[in-house]
Parts: sequence; structure tokens; C-alpha cells
Amino acid sequence: MIRITLAGCTGWVGKALVAAISAAPDLELVAGVSRKAAGGDLGEAAGQPANGKPVFATVAEALSVPSDVLIDYTKPDSVKGNVLAAVAAGRHVVVGASGMTAEDYAEIEAAARKANVGVLAAGNFSITATLLRRFAREAVKYVPDVEIIDYASASKPDTPSGTGRELAETLGAERMAGTAKPVSELGGARETRGAALGAPHPVQVHSLRMPGFVLSCEAVFGLPDERLVIRHDAGSSAAPYVGGTLLAARRVADEIGLRRGLDSLMG
Repeated sequence: MIRITLAGCTGWVGKALVAAISAAPDLELVAGVSRKAAGGDLGEAAGQPANGKPVFATVAEALSVPSDVLIDYTKPDSVKGNVLAAVAAGRHVVVGASGMTAEDYAEIEAAARKANVGVLAAGNFSITATLLRRFAREAVKYVPDVEIIDYASASKPDTPSGTGRELAETLGAERMAGTAKPVSELGGARETRGAALGAPHPVQVHSLRMPGFVLSCEAVFGLPDERLVIRHDAGSSAAPYVGGTLLAARRVADEIGLRRGLDSLMG
């Protein structure tokens, strides 16, 4: 049995994970983290039958309960601290929350190796988002000019989404230099070109935040007289993220250090 602590257990994905983990024969949910539900029953906090498992206000408190893996679906302002606390306590970590930078992940990689644990982080654990990343990595071998458009609801607190940031950082590391005029050489309102993410060849990312979107991400590739668009769209259900998250929980201990993207587990 893999014992799991779930941070963000009352969130959109967290509630779905409580039900899925409870139903899995090889997983055991031992504790949850939620400020608003602290002190209550974990099952009831997630809208499920009572299960006798505790809910804590912080990850540091929840780590007092023995576990093997922390799954984090919290918020951008808390995820890094949660991950580092879990790693220091000898837990493997699955990161579903967004908001961390490449520098944050470098720090986590070093900490995970020092603690001899695994961390698996994905901007999006859905299968179609994973395929977007995989196909884009293949396309960028042949088409270096690429930009990313990131769509989310008006209330999403971070920009870009984890999906868009992770994709930009991956493609920026793998593509050749593009042909677009450098932003530093442009006139007018340079901010309209978006943010440059990734290295050594940064990718421009444009984020839309408005009602009508849940989460969408598209990679737009261009060659003279032709264009390729690869796009992922998410609906209103958390179901697409559950299977990938549980796969990550089962496989996160396979390797020490940090892995980025669910496609790191795909053959």
C-alpha cells in the first residue's frame, strides 16, 4: 500500500482525488490538508462519507502522520514550501499545483537528490495535455518558430498556467533559435508580445483570462506559407486529472530527483 497525504483536499481536483484514492486497492489516504476544513474528517471535507482520516491546516502538521507520498494541489503561494517540507521529511512528492518557476524547480531538484526522494511535477496531469506536450516536442525539432497561447478562467490566480509555463520551458530548452524579430528591437507596446519563458531560446507566451474558459493551451508553429496548431481544451470536470495523478503517485518513487511532465512516465 502507498500511503498518501493530500494537500488541497477540498479543492476542485482534491475532492475527486479523495474519492479515487479511497477506491484504489493499492493506495491509502492517511491525511489531508485544508485550512478551512482543519480539524474535521477528510471524507466529509471532500463531500464523501466519513473515513476517520484527519485534516490539518498545514502540510507541516500533516507530515506528522506517516506517509509515503505527498500529492499537492494547493495554490501558487504555498506549493513550493509544501514540496520542500515534504522532501525534507523524506516523502516523495507529486506536484499538481502551478505557479513555480524554473528556479524553484532547480531548488527542488537539488533538495530531492539530497534527501534521496522522487518528485514528479506536471503542469497538467490529463492525457490530452500530456500529448500536447509530447507532440509539440516532436514538432519543435523541425519547426523552431513557436509561440504559446494560454487560456484560463477570469479567476485563475497565476499566469501563465502551469501547462503553458511547463510547455514553454520545455520547448525553450529544445528548439533552435526562431526567426521572429527580437522583442528588444520592436517599437510600440512591447508587452503585447507576451512573456519570454525558457532557455536558451525563450518562447513567447500569451495568457488570456476571461469567463468562458476553464483551461486551454495551444502551441502555434510557423514555417513560410504553412502553420501547425496543437491545442488542448479542458472541460469543467476534474476527472481528466485524476488518472494521471494516481499514476504519478504510483511511480514517483521509481527515480530519485525531479521529473517534469506526465510524459516522463510514458513509453
